[in-house]
Amino acid sequence: QVQLVESGGGLVQAGGSLRLSCTASGRTVNSMSMGWFRQAPGKEREFVAAITWSSTITSYTDSVKGRFTISRDNAKNTVYLQMNSLTPEDTAVYYCAARVGFKSSSRYSGDYDYWGQGTQVTVSS
Repeated sequence: QVQLVESGGGLVQAGGSLRLSCTASGRTVNSMSMGWFRQAPGKEREFVAAITWSSTITSYTDSVKGRFTISRDNAKNTVYLQMNSLTPEDTAVYYCAARVGFKSSSRYSGDYDYWGQGTQVTVSS
C-alpha cells in the first residue's frame, strides 16, 4: 500500500509562485512514475505533469510548459511541482498520483494506482 500526502498549496497572487510537495510512504518513489493532476470547480480532472520512475523523462500539459517543473528527491521520497508565473486559470485542487511497478509515466489518470488527498491552489487576479 502506498500513501501520498500533498502539501504546499495556498493562496497566491497572479504572477506568483508555489511549490507543491508529494511525500510517499509504503514504497520508494524511485520505483514509481509520478504525476500531478488538477481539478477546477465544475471541470474534469486534468493532467498537469509527470516524471518517470527513472527521472529520465518529464512531460507537461501545454498550458504549463515553461512555467511548471516536476522533480523528485529520492532521498526524501518526495516529488515536487514548482509552479511559477501563476494565473487564475491555475486555480484548482492539485493531486499527486503514483504508478507502481517501474511503469512509464502517463497523462491518463486511469493508469495511476495511488492518489493523494489533494491540495488547494488559489490564484487571485
